[in-house]
Amino acid sequence: MSINLQKGQRVNIQTAQGASVQKFRLGLGWDTNETDSGQDFDLDASAFILGENGKVVSDQHFVFYNNLKEPEGAVLHTGDNLTGEGDGDDEMIDIDFSKINPAVKSINIVVTIHDATERSQNFGQVRNAFVRLYDPNTNEEYMKFDLSEDFSTETAVEFGRVYLHNDNWKFEANGSGFSGGLQAFVDVYM
Repeated sequence: MSINLQKGQRVNIQTAQGASVQKFRLGLGWDTNETDSGQDFDLDASAFILGENGKVVSDQHFVFYNNLKEPEGAVLHTGDNLTGEGDGDDEMIDIDFSKINPAVKSINIVVTIHDATERSQNFGQVRNAFVRLYDPNTNEEYMKFDLSEDFSTETAVEFGRVYLHNDNWKFEANGSGFSGGLQAFVDVYM
Protein backbone atom coordinates (compact mmCIF):
# COMPACT_ATOMS: atom_id res chain seq x y z
CA MET A 1 0.00 0.00 0.00
CA SER A 2 1.43 3.33 -1.11
CA ILE A 3 1.94 6.25 1.29
CA ASN A 4 0.48 9.58 0.15
CA LEU A 5 2.89 12.25 1.34
CA GLN A 6 2.13 15.79 2.43
CA LYS A 7 4.47 18.73 1.84
CA GLY A 8 7.34 18.57 4.35
CA GLN A 9 6.67 14.95 5.29
CA ARG A 10 9.67 12.64 5.63
CA VAL A 11 9.65 8.87 5.20
CA ASN A 12 12.36 6.22 5.58
CA ILE A 13 12.80 4.80 2.06
CA GLN A 14 14.82 1.77 3.06
CA THR A 15 12.00 0.40 5.21
CA ALA A 16 9.13 1.45 2.93
CA GLN A 17 6.25 -1.00 3.10
CA GLY A 18 8.21 -3.17 5.52
CA ALA A 19 10.66 -4.17 2.78
CA SER A 20 14.37 -3.48 2.61
CA VAL A 21 14.63 -1.18 -0.39
CA GLN A 22 18.04 -0.80 -2.10
CA LYS A 23 16.93 0.15 -5.64
CA PHE A 24 13.95 2.22 -6.68
CA ARG A 25 12.68 4.56 -9.36
CA LEU A 26 11.52 8.13 -8.95
CA GLY A 27 8.76 8.76 -11.45
CA LEU A 28 7.92 12.40 -12.10
CA GLY A 29 4.81 13.45 -13.96
CA TRP A 30 2.80 16.51 -14.94
CA ASP A 31 0.25 17.88 -17.37
CA THR A 32 0.28 21.32 -18.93
CA ASN A 33 -2.59 23.70 -19.48
CA GLU A 34 -3.38 24.96 -22.94
CA THR A 35 -1.68 28.36 -23.37
CA ASP A 36 -1.79 31.22 -25.81
CA SER A 37 1.99 31.25 -26.21
CA GLY A 38 1.93 28.75 -29.07
CA GLN A 39 4.97 27.06 -27.54
CA ASP A 40 5.22 23.46 -26.38
CA PHE A 41 6.22 22.81 -22.78
CA ASP A 42 9.46 20.95 -22.14
CA LEU A 43 9.83 20.11 -18.45
CA ASP A 44 13.07 18.52 -17.30
CA ALA A 45 13.87 16.44 -14.22
CA SER A 46 17.34 16.77 -12.71
CA ALA A 47 19.18 15.33 -9.71
CA PHE A 48 21.83 17.24 -7.77
CA ILE A 49 23.93 14.71 -5.86
CA LEU A 50 25.29 16.61 -2.87
CA GLY A 51 27.97 16.10 -0.29
CA GLU A 52 28.20 17.24 3.33
CA ASN A 53 28.76 20.87 2.24
CA GLY A 54 25.49 21.05 0.24
CA LYS A 55 27.34 21.18 -3.10
CA VAL A 56 27.58 18.54 -5.84
CA VAL A 57 30.26 15.96 -5.09
CA SER A 58 31.74 16.69 -8.55
CA ASP A 59 30.47 18.22 -11.79
CA GLN A 60 29.57 14.69 -12.93
CA HIS A 61 27.23 14.36 -9.92
CA PHE A 62 24.67 16.61 -11.60
CA VAL A 63 22.35 14.25 -13.47
CA PHE A 64 20.09 15.75 -16.13
CA TYR A 65 19.22 15.44 -19.85
CA ASN A 66 22.85 16.11 -20.92
CA ASN A 67 24.44 13.85 -18.25
CA LEU A 68 22.24 10.80 -17.70
CA LYS A 69 24.31 9.12 -14.96
CA GLU A 70 26.88 9.93 -12.33
CA PRO A 71 30.28 8.16 -12.14
CA GLU A 72 29.29 5.36 -9.74
CA GLY A 73 26.10 4.51 -11.67
CA ALA A 74 23.99 4.96 -8.52
CA VAL A 75 21.78 7.67 -10.04
CA LEU A 76 20.53 7.20 -13.61
CA HIS A 77 18.19 9.48 -15.59
CA THR A 78 16.24 7.35 -18.07
CA GLY A 79 16.01 10.11 -20.70
CA ASP A 80 14.48 13.44 -21.62
CA ASN A 81 10.77 13.57 -22.49
CA LEU A 82 10.41 16.65 -24.68
CA THR A 83 6.60 16.84 -24.70
CA GLY A 84 5.20 15.28 -21.53
CA GLU A 85 2.55 13.56 -23.66
CA GLY A 86 0.66 10.59 -22.28
CA ASP A 87 -0.34 9.38 -18.84
CA GLY A 88 1.93 8.30 -16.01
CA ASP A 89 5.57 9.18 -15.48
CA ASP A 90 7.03 11.77 -17.84
CA GLU A 91 10.63 11.38 -16.68
CA MET A 92 12.29 8.84 -14.40
CA ILE A 93 15.40 8.66 -12.26
CA ASP A 94 16.70 5.34 -10.91
CA ILE A 95 18.59 5.22 -7.61
CA ASP A 96 20.66 2.28 -6.34
CA PHE A 97 21.83 2.72 -2.74
CA SER A 98 24.35 -0.13 -3.09
CA LYS A 99 26.38 2.02 -5.54
CA ILE A 100 26.18 5.38 -3.74
CA ASN A 101 29.47 7.19 -3.26
CA PRO A 102 30.11 7.45 0.54
CA ALA A 103 30.56 11.23 0.14
CA VAL A 104 26.91 11.61 -0.97
CA LYS A 105 24.54 12.90 1.72
CA SER A 106 21.58 14.14 -0.35
CA ILE A 107 20.03 13.80 -3.81
CA ASN A 108 17.83 16.78 -4.59
CA ILE A 109 15.23 16.23 -7.32
CA VAL A 110 14.13 19.30 -9.28
CA VAL A 111 11.92 19.90 -12.30
CA THR A 112 12.44 22.95 -14.47
CA ILE A 113 10.76 24.39 -17.55
CA HIS A 114 13.21 24.54 -20.45
CA ASP A 115 13.44 28.08 -21.92
CA ALA A 116 10.61 29.21 -19.62
CA THR A 117 11.37 32.92 -19.92
CA GLU A 118 11.64 32.86 -23.72
CA ARG A 119 8.39 30.87 -23.97
CA SER A 120 6.53 32.91 -21.29
CA GLN A 121 5.85 29.75 -19.28
CA ASN A 122 5.72 29.01 -15.54
CA PHE A 123 4.54 26.31 -13.16
CA GLY A 124 1.18 28.08 -12.81
CA GLN A 125 0.47 26.54 -16.23
CA VAL A 126 1.34 23.04 -14.99
CA ARG A 127 -1.17 20.78 -13.24
CA ASN A 128 -1.30 17.24 -11.83
CA ALA A 129 2.40 17.34 -10.94
CA PHE A 130 3.68 14.44 -8.82
CA VAL A 131 6.71 12.45 -7.77
CA ARG A 132 6.41 8.80 -6.81
CA LEU A 133 8.87 6.21 -5.57
CA TYR A 134 8.37 2.65 -6.76
CA ASP A 135 9.97 -0.69 -7.58
CA PRO A 136 10.80 -0.57 -11.32
CA ASN A 137 10.59 -4.37 -11.61
CA THR A 138 7.17 -4.92 -10.03
CA ASN A 139 5.78 -1.37 -10.40
CA GLU A 140 4.83 -1.53 -6.69
CA GLU A 141 4.49 2.07 -5.51
CA TYR A 142 6.03 2.88 -2.12
CA MET A 143 5.04 6.53 -1.80
CA LYS A 144 3.66 9.43 -3.81
CA PHE A 145 3.65 13.20 -3.41
CA ASP A 146 1.11 15.25 -5.39
CA LEU A 147 2.07 18.89 -5.74
CA SER A 148 -1.17 20.74 -5.15
CA GLU A 149 0.34 24.20 -4.81
CA ASP A 150 -0.17 26.81 -7.52
CA PHE A 151 3.21 28.18 -8.58
CA SER A 152 2.06 31.21 -10.56
CA THR A 153 5.46 32.72 -11.39
CA GLU A 154 7.99 29.99 -10.64
CA THR A 155 9.92 28.28 -13.42
CA ALA A 156 11.45 25.54 -11.27
CA VAL A 157 10.23 23.30 -8.44
CA GLU A 158 12.21 21.14 -6.05
CA PHE A 159 9.88 18.13 -5.86
CA GLY A 160 11.79 16.42 -3.07
CA ARG A 161 15.06 15.10 -1.82
CA VAL A 162 16.54 11.77 -0.84
CA TYR A 163 18.87 12.25 2.09
CA LEU A 164 20.97 10.28 4.56
CA HIS A 165 20.02 10.57 8.24
CA ASN A 166 21.42 8.29 10.96
CA ASP A 167 22.57 5.75 8.34
CA ASN A 168 19.07 5.58 6.79
CA TRP A 169 18.02 6.99 3.44
CA LYS A 170 14.86 9.05 3.68
CA PHE A 171 12.65 11.00 1.28
CA GLU A 172 11.35 14.48 2.03
CA ALA A 173 8.45 15.89 0.00
CA ASN A 174 9.46 19.51 -0.65
CA GLY A 175 7.32 21.14 -3.32
CA SER A 176 9.29 24.39 -3.16
CA GLY A 177 9.04 26.76 -6.13
CA PHE A 178 11.85 28.96 -7.46
CA SER A 179 12.34 31.52 -10.21
CA GLY A 180 15.35 31.40 -12.49
CA GLY A 181 14.92 27.92 -13.96
CA LEU A 182 17.68 25.33 -13.88
CA GLN A 183 20.38 28.00 -13.59
CA ALA A 184 19.05 29.01 -10.16
CA PHE A 185 19.75 25.46 -8.88
CA VAL A 186 23.13 25.29 -10.62
CA ASP A 187 24.10 28.54 -8.87
CA VAL A 188 23.15 27.09 -5.46
CA TYR A 189 24.44 23.52 -5.77
CA MET A 190 27.49 23.73 -8.08
